[in-house]
Amino acid sequence: VQLQASGGGQVQPGGSLRLSCAASVGTFRQYGMGWFRQAPGKEREFVAAIRGGDSNVRYSDAVKGRFTISRDNAKNTAYLQMNNLRPEDTAVYYCSARGGWSVQYYRHSEWHYWGQGTLVTVSS
Repeated sequence: VQLQASGGGQVQPGGSLRLSCAASVGTFRQYGMGWFRQAPGKEREFVAAIRGGDSNVRYSDAVKGRFTISRDNAKNTAYLQMNNLRPEDTAVYYCSARGGWSVQYYRHSEWHYWGQGTLVTVSS
């Protein structure tokens, strides 16, 4: 499984960005997809996840109500729509994938595959 993340960039506070994660996998709908982020000097933290079968979603408290995770199974792609961005959202964002699902989806150790990361900078 290979994951290719894209869509990062620099945006002003209050702005929006949409990240994409293209997956090279045969049965994409069977994979859970997630987004994590890592700011300089900090540990990688969970952002959002979406289940493969029913597209059930989970968010961290830090982004709930501002970010939306989605997936297009026909395109083997997951998305992270980020609205009302704040300076504290500045980080490298990584997409992740795993077969099936884990109740501990918020732990990066539960994810099997990782993309290369895309930098999001929120600054005026």
